[in-house]
Amino acid sequence: MALRELSSLEKYLGLKKPNKYSTQGDKKTPVLQKNNGPALTGLVTIACHLAKEAKRPDLLGDSPELRAVVQQWLEFRVTKLDGCPKEDIKTILKDLNCYLQDKVYMAGNHFTLADAFMYYGIHSLMVDLSIQEKEQYLNVTRWFDHIQHYAGVRHHLPPVVVLKNRIYHSRHH
Repeated sequence: MALRELSSLEKYLGLKKPNKYSTQGDKKTPVLQKNNGPALTGLVTIACHLAKEAKRPDLLGDSPELRAVVQQWLEFRVTKLDGCPKEDIKTILKDLNCYLQDKVYMAGNHFTLADAFMYYGIHSLMVDLSIQEKEQYLNVTRWFDHIQHYAGVRHHLPPVVVLKNRIYHSRHH
């Protein structure tokens, strides 16, 4: 999956010459071998390198604080979300829902790598949620739908159906 994500990122960034990737270890960690230097290992490391190569530092955050937040979410994706046990999914979605309550993007006021890779990371979870479950995580669903319609991000993933209107009211009569 990580190799597809990196390929999609390259397309989004408009990088003309696609890189050649391999994987290593049981977890299939992506590796990028550069002609003029040592190999780069890991999804986050390679993604940040690609953003810099494309001269898109804005995707990494435009201040020290935002760069730290972007890095935090990229690490969260790799350490907490990837390979998450099924019993922890609802906790992660609940935490993300609280975090996104007053936010349009994961970090700051514009799209960053954190949005792209969190989107890629929770896509399979969102596909499996029922409409009612998506409504339980309304902020995550709103953010997810916004990112899936962001130009050039979805590439290799099918769209996830999201209802625009709630079908149940939160009040009981």
